[in-house]
Amino acid sequence: MATTVASRILGFPRAQPFNFNLLVATAKTSGADLLTQTVVEKKSLGDVDWRRNASFAVFGFLYLGGFQYWLQVTMFKRWFVGVERFTQLSLREKVRDLPGLGVAAKQIFFDCFIHLPFMYYPTFYVVKEAVQGDSPQPDRWVAQGLSKYVGNFVPDQRAMLSVWFPADIVIFSVPLYLRLPTRHVVSFGWTAYLSFLRGA
Repeated sequence: MATTVASRILGFPRAQPFNFNLLVATAKTSGADLLTQTVVEKKSLGDVDWRRNASFAVFGFLYLGGFQYWLQVTMFKRWFVGVERFTQLSLREKVRDLPGLGVAAKQIFFDCFIHLPFMYYPTFYVVKEAVQGDSPQPDRWVAQGLSKYVGNFVPDQRAMLSVWFPADIVIFSVPLYLRLPTRHVVSFGWTAYLSFLRGA
């Protein structure tokens, strides 16, 4: 009985990768912000900014859990032919597979120079305004969010590249069902940093 339950739990990420990703992304993003507020900023649980935490949870569920799965698993398989084959090779085979390394390099380029700067960050700032902002009007969320995005563009991109470029080398090499869970490991620290830097 215990073995069956354990194997079901351990098999869930592979059997239900999208649902698993939604759960992990939401919990990870909310948890990273909560850790930042309570440990780094030394707030008691009574002083935690729950609207701020909600903005991270909503962003984690919708963007990191939903959209990013669609983009980096579903669409990357279509756009970058050979992704699945390359990710199933052993490390020894990967380093000798020049076409596969080229596919990985294209994914890294797309992630670091298109996805993160022009999709991830604008969405982050708009969601943050929608949840934490004072206006009930969506057009204000977009205007204020994009204004913050533009104002922080250069330092945000420097920080992003210093973390995600080396992380992507690993992330775009692991088997597809582990791609986003691996990304979430790095993203926990990244989200805590982003919460500290841009949360309030």
